[in-house]
Amino acid sequence: MISPTPTTTPSRLDPTHVPYRHAASYILSELRSKSIPTPVIGIICGSGLSGLSDGFDPNSPSITIPYSSIPSFPRHCTVVGHAGELVVGTLNSLPAICFRGRFHSYEGHDMNTVVLPVRTMRCLGVKLVLVTNAAGGLRDEYDVGDVAVIRDHVAIPLLAGKNPLVGMNDDELGMRFPPTSDLYDERLQDIVMDASEILGYRDFLRLNATYAFVSGPQYESKAECAMLRILGVDVVGMSTIPEVVAAHHAGMAVVCLSLITNKVVFADASTEGGEEAEASGDGDGGGQQHAHHDEVLRAVSGRSEQLIKLVGEVVRRIGDAYLPTLADMAPINLETGGRVIGLEEGGGEGTREMRKKERGCSILNLMTPPIVPTHCVVMGGVILAAGVLLGTRMGKRS
Repeated sequence: MISPTPTTTPSRLDPTHVPYRHAASYILSELRSKSIPTPVIGIICGSGLSGLSDGFDPNSPSITIPYSSIPSFPRHCTVVGHAGELVVGTLNSLPAICFRGRFHSYEGHDMNTVVLPVRTMRCLGVKLVLVTNAAGGLRDEYDVGDVAVIRDHVAIPLLAGKNPLVGMNDDELGMRFPPTSDLYDERLQDIVMDASEILGYRDFLRLNATYAFVSGPQYESKAECAMLRILGVDVVGMSTIPEVVAAHHAGMAVVCLSLITNKVVFADASTEGGEEAEASGDGDGGGQQHAHHDEVLRAVSGRSEQLIKLVGEVVRRIGDAYLPTLADMAPINLETGGRVIGLEEGGGEGTREMRKKERGCSILNLMTPPIVPTHCVVMGGVILAAGVLLGTRMGKRS
């Protein structure tokens, strides 16, 4: 296993690249203090799915870390059904990390914060991320409780610039212009299908689904649902795609499972069936005017036991047949050049050092056009003040 211990100090580090390095450094120190192996598999839990960590081996060493204690992480999740903590332990003989709760853009987080857990995992040495969510089903044959294996996605917010890859690229994570046509590996979909057949879950597994990411928090209108169907979308939700794009950018393999917590049907005669519209959803799922978060959590609860077993079997098969085929990943340099981020400053918004400079220069920034260097304004101000003082004294003498 590759150690994420840094090798060289970067000459220059963008402030947005600091938070996940600080978070990973803290988590690594906690793991080493308890002799817990660094994870190679990562799991992100959707609404009500925090129980996925219950599949961890109780006889192996583990640690639970609340988000509030991790540098640069938001103090808590604001959506019901997200525990706001991570668990590191062993799942079917593989070192694993499980994030029990995610951050959504509709909570007010920027995209760097939304994908903070993913980039932290990459810094820890995670090779594969299994992402789960609760979603609304747009296909007539999908039923509440079905599990859709995502094959592709439509992400209108990302196309419009609300994208975790916007800004200074971290070359240690990945390339500036990454392709996404190869994001979802068909071999992993086959592994999920085989695992479901072994467990007898094939009847509620839906393969080759396309997921639409919408920013929320409002649910989709009838016309928007119809548009998504025209685009070939099968399930819709308010999360996941920023995370899987960031994971793919960082070189990690991705498995994405959507639990259908509601069905979206249509009232407009121009859409399929011409049926009365009725839908529900949650912070992850899509829906319309009949959405209730507690209904979504009940739907998740009804399938939680099977999901825990499915994820466990998928991870076992990944460890046996898939992980050995992956190339080793270069360790991420965790040195940050002395920048310090306070817990209250989480989310990749900057560093304490940077913010002091910003506060000190805020008045100058208001007075200075962007094309004039600040040091020129300062020198000009000194010369002007000296001239005024000299003129005042000469006036008194005359």
